[in-house]
Amino acid sequence: MDKVIMPKLGPDMESGTIQKWIKKEGDKVAAGDVLLEIMTDKVTMEIEATSSGYLKKIVCAEGEEVPVTTVIGYIGEKNEKIP
Repeated sequence: MDKVIMPKLGPDMESGTIQKWIKKEGDKVAAGDVLLEIMTDKVTMEIEATSSGYLKKIVCAEGEEVPVTTVIGYIGEKNEKIP
């Protein structure tokens, strides 16, 4: 199971807001697919999957402000259990 985390996009970034989830829970994803859009105080950016599998769980909802390095979702195999 791979974690999707809120990335630190700059040295001063402390949090980001989840603008929109492009993929939904249960969707098949490939490494490089756009999972979601986040917004910081300076930019809106697309976040890509770093692994392939299924988006098993979305932990943080659209509109939620999330500290950097926080787990915001999980990607795993179809029958893999969420930790």
